Amino acid sequence: MKMKPVLVGVFLLMVLAACTAPKPTTQTPGVEAGQLTVMTHDSFAVSAEVIAQFEAENNVKVNFVKGGDAGAALNRLLLTSMSGTPEADVFFGLDNTFLSRALDNDLFEPYAAPALTEIPASFKLDPQNRALPIDYGDVCINYDKAWFESKSLPLPQSLVDLTKPIYQGLLVVENPATSSPGLSFFLASVAEFGESGWQSWWQALKDNGVVVVSDWETAYYTNFSGSSGRGSQPMVVSYASSPAAELIYAETPMEESPTGSIVADGTCWRQIEFAGILKGTPKRALAEKFIDFMLSKPFQEDMPLQMFVFPVLPGAALPEAFMRASAIPAKPAVLDPLVIAAQRDGWVRAWTDLMLK
Repeated sequence: MKMKPVLVGVFLLMVLAACTAPKPTTQTPGVEAGQLTVMTHDSFAVSAEVIAQFEAENNVKVNFVKGGDAGAALNRLLLTSMSGTPEADVFFGLDNTFLSRALDNDLFEPYAAPALTEIPASFKLDPQNRALPIDYGDVCINYDKAWFESKSLPLPQSLVDLTKPIYQGLLVVENPATSSPGLSFFLASVAEFGESGWQSWWQALKDNGVVVVSDWETAYYTNFSGSSGRGSQPMVVSYASSPAAELIYAETPMEESPTGSIVADGTCWRQIEFAGILKGTPKRALAEKFIDFMLSKPFQEDMPLQMFVFPVLPGAALPEAFMRASAIPAKPAVLDPLVIAAQRDGWVRAWTDLMLK
């Protein structure tokens, strides 16, 4: 099965779609509509009709501003916040790899959204409710089912397994310096082996023929055998939602996804995405309503097919393809956001020296 090339931009980690601008809201006669500016990462997407509902209910026009990837958008906001006049009212797209940086710079105003009482504690990483969890996605190793079946080869059940000779040359990963899923997989290795052990594991992986590419598109659509059928690696670092996307975007309908995800304990990294009300916004009341809207069922149930992420709201329905093809790891890898903030850049430099020189 081969996905259409135009869908490459749609299907990305936590990051797979481009936002469709909603049509202007029909205004109530005699009432001037307000405007709310929401900055997002470039992969944000939401159905136009879902946003139109929020606009109609609140007599507001939502203006979405794309700020680049999550790190670039955060840098942009940090620069503008120094002036005391934020570029937006709400920011969506901050994840747990950059969370501490935003909080340390006092970027957001606290807001105890009513829906937080329903959200599992594992998603609520900021006790002061400045960054509120909106969605999550797991970066995992995806595998080509047909390839493994044809070789009668068992699936690896741990990161250590990947260094065994039977898996030599079978895995493609992304550079953590240039790729979000690459960074996530790298962080999973640090969580598993510690600061004193991750380099030894990566050296063993290098000795076992791991292939490193710069980005997810190259890894998934060129190197991975499970999507294009032309690649040489039957395992790739991708997302737990990737098998569902294979079903949804298949040129010919199929009963089962041709790919699966390895979700053994410690092999996946959970990306949690947050939204926050930017400090100094003059639209505080509207910003609160938008946060409430993002945590409501209409928005939470819209996200999976827009951005291929999972809702944090319990009870939000998942698409049928997600139910059939996506596996959720019971014990994803975890690192303290403060440790990530302090060590991330040094770790990535050391990884680059080890793997690319």
